[in-house]
Amino acid sequence: MSLDFRDTSIAFKSHSTRSLQRSKWLFLVISNSFLVKIGKSLTVFAFKLKLPINFLILKTVFKQFCGGQTVKDSKEVISENWKFKVGSILDYSVEGQTNEFEFNNTKEAIIETIRTSKNNHGVPLAVFKVTGLINIKLLEKKSANLKFDKKEENDWKKGIKRVNEILSFANSLDVPIMIDAEESWIQKAIDEIAYDGMALYNRKEVIIYNTIQCYKKNQLVGLKKNIKSAKEKGFMFGVKLVRGAYLEKENSRSKEMDYESPIHPSKFHTDKEFNDCMNYILKIIDKPETKKTVSLILGTHNEESTMLAIKTLKENGWKHGEEPVLFAQLFGMSDNISYNLSNAGYKTAKYLPFGPIREVIPYLFRRAEENTSVKGQTGRELSLIKTELKRRKSIR
Repeated sequence: MSLDFRDTSIAFKSHSTRSLQRSKWLFLVISNSFLVKIGKSLTVFAFKLKLPINFLILKTVFKQFCGGQTVKDSKEVISENWKFKVGSILDYSVEGQTNEFEFNNTKEAIIETIRTSKNNHGVPLAVFKVTGLINIKLLEKKSANLKFDKKEENDWKKGIKRVNEILSFANSLDVPIMIDAEESWIQKAIDEIAYDGMALYNRKEVIIYNTIQCYKKNQLVGLKKNIKSAKEKGFMFGVKLVRGAYLEKENSRSKEMDYESPIHPSKFHTDKEFNDCMNYILKIIDKPETKKTVSLILGTHNEESTMLAIKTLKENGWKHGEEPVLFAQLFGMSDNISYNLSNAGYKTAKYLPFGPIREVIPYLFRRAEENTSVKGQTGRELSLIKTELKRRKSIR
């Protein structure tokens, strides 16, 4: 079956015309960086004053990018996605927690997503952020190889226990789970947690995946080192490749603290890093008869990278749906990629965030800021939506 990412009749077949019109309005707003900054400030201010703005957020940006406030709320979206063989990756998008009560609540929410994945074909795997389970200050200290005091050491052990409970539960149900990447100054600790989890559970199949953000420099070097180490120690390596989600934050911090930014200087360099990492993994995956040692999730909204991966898989003799590769995009974005991929028979899923509105606000504004900073993203979304609305109008 031919694959055309410009085919809007397939891309938006799950959307009503009213839904597309709402999306069009929303992307017009977030295409303006000034409006995004003002909106962020006003939202924070409104929450501080306890103004009743939940309904407005729920019906606009939350509806575009999130499944619901709970797993139960999200099941309607999961079901709708799966009608078109697009999976949903439930992401409890609450991060930066600070106390034991919040950490344990997050742990239980993640456990629920794993249980849901086990019982629902439309939820292929689970995901979590370590900052929802361990204080970011501890992760920063650990990443910098600084010594903990007695209380910090105790808190660290509690946090690691929570992470291990999640990984153990996922393994017991045979549900793959991804550990998300976060800011560079805490990533070393997260990588170590992911590596230890893979060494423990990825003995017969890939259960644990770590995430590599390719907008950071020298990611291919680290990837090669880790895959080589995993092979030597006898476990399989799970990789999720993304370009990255903290661009503005990373560059701002490096300027404020006067150090060289870890982020590539241009989109060209980021795209090259992503494609180099992807090609390296696909070379290891090789042909269907090759022994499987690596599993890959491509979290990308880039059409060129997606087509390059598909071309390589075809050349290596993989049939649709049998590849050890999952293509993933964010819910509310790049439907032209997700739905055309699934329509052509490729394994595809949407990252489906959920959580209490107030707690998910940082995620939502990061999505909005990402759309204004990533060249062409919002324009592409708007162009495709307008094309589909025009097509539907002509049919009527």
